[in-house]
Amino acid sequence: MVSLRQISGLTDGSDVSQTPLLWKSEGQSATMTCNHTKNFDYSQMYWYQQLPGQKIKQIVFTAPKIQHTYESGFSEEKFPATKISYETGSLTVEKLVPGDSGVYFCAVSKHSDAGGLKSCTNTQTMVSQ
Repeated sequence: MVSLRQISGLTDGSDVSQTPLLWKSEGQSATMTCNHTKNFDYSQMYWYQQLPGQKIKQIVFTAPKIQHTYESGFSEEKFPATKISYETGSLTVEKLVPGDSGVYFCAVSKHSDAGGLKSCTNTQTMVSQ
């Protein structure tokens, strides 16, 4: 089973929402959506993964109308992402295995914002056989 749980309020996460909870079986896919109510300047979306006992790792950077940028160790085949508008995006984890269990974070940022991320939230993911 896959369990996805949202924990809001991280770094002003009150204006960013994410899929609250999902349970999936091994071999299935899990799709998380992320939405925000900030203005259109916040078009950049980042997805992160934190596996149990490990540090947070960035999976992908997305923005409307540009090619997504995947970090080393993550692929579009395993982690397809969408970003169809400035306020909405999604991340799917394909062909789930127990090793995919962890916390998945969505964060948004202003375009060309050198100050870093402004809002984020997260979803806990559990995969069982």
